Amino acid sequence: MSASHTHLKHNRVTLTLLLAGLSMLGPFSIDTYMPSFPDMQASLHATPLQLQQTLSVYLLAFGMMMLLHGALSDAFGRRPVILVSLVAFIAASVGCVLSNQIEQLLVFRALQGLSAGAGMVVGRAIIRDLYAGHEAQRLMSQVTMIFGISPAIAPVIGGWLQIGFGWHAVFVFMTALGALLFVASWRYLPETLPPIARQPFAAHSLARNYRMVFGNRTFLLLSGAVALHFAGFFLYIASAPVFVIQHLKLGESQFAWLFAPAISGVILGAFLSGKLAGRVSPTTTVKYAYWLLFGAAAINLAYNLTFTPTLPWAVLPIALYGTGMALAMPSITLLALDVFPLNRGLVSSLQGFVQTTLNAVVAGAISPLVSFSTGYLAIGMLTFLLLGRLAWMAYLRSAALPPEHC
Repeated sequence: MSASHTHLKHNRVTLTLLLAGLSMLGPFSIDTYMPSFPDMQASLHATPLQLQQTLSVYLLAFGMMMLLHGALSDAFGRRPVILVSLVAFIAASVGCVLSNQIEQLLVFRALQGLSAGAGMVVGRAIIRDLYAGHEAQRLMSQVTMIFGISPAIAPVIGGWLQIGFGWHAVFVFMTALGALLFVASWRYLPETLPPIARQPFAAHSLARNYRMVFGNRTFLLLSGAVALHFAGFFLYIASAPVFVIQHLKLGESQFAWLFAPAISGVILGAFLSGKLAGRVSPTTTVKYAYWLLFGAAAINLAYNLTFTPTLPWAVLPIALYGTGMALAMPSITLLALDVFPLNRGLVSSLQGFVQTTLNAVVAGAISPLVSFSTGYLAIGMLTFLLLGRLAWMAYLRSAALPPEHC
């Protein structure tokens, strides 16, 4: 182990803050510009569907590139992949600033998506490079807590920038954020994967490894559970412009009424996951999470089928759901990473690909179909949760775990 590797392992604060910051690029690229939708539609002479496609094309590109981020980091190291991706993100954000047609914006949003996911994917592998067991769960929970702040503050910052300077300023902010993270990574992020542990980056090796991971039932069940749980939450994030402005009758600067409670729930769940690490097993932690998840989904459905949505009641079940989701996520994610310990970068990539591809479907297809009704949104949340629960139960059966873990 190198001296810089040892130093980073002991400097947990630096590691936690840096990895959380790198993970924030994704949510900031999604949530910051949402308050600008009406202004962007008028400025670019775009339809609502075209504006929604700026989110979908970003998520599709984000998901496709996730197939490579981890494999590249397994072959060339963690640090180079993160630095090159940050340079690409900065360039794409500048392109968004300079766009004056919706077609141009779609291209540069796709380029943002191709580069924004490296920090999230490679960051998971870095955590597992350095830590194991409950230490890894605790650090991943801490990263999730800090990362969880970003979806809450991103639309608030976006609303301020929109009111003060217009939609171009949002992408100037993204450019500055990318530049700040590049400087911090260049200065503080050493390499955590020694050359002896790297995998060859060759077409036949990659194809074999992709088949190995995607053909593994345990990996698919664990990744599916994480993705489906998150989809129930992300449905409201993707539907935020309609949910906040049309259903809750709020303004473009008031997205925090949805995001702040929702992300507070995520932060609380991550905090609880860290506290439970080393005290109870990962499967027991997930069992506790399901009590919160199903309670939240049931309350949300009953409320929206009975009452007209008003604050704070319309957002409190979403916050509770976020708590359960974040409580379960670190444990399930680490279980998935340990399915193939020699290919953690690739596993993290493919896990992210599964989740982001589903998010793109939610944003591009499911959200437009159900966001017109808060009742349908609640049914969507419950449906994704039930599917995730089925995936988790199938994993427990395949792992031959006793019934009390259910």
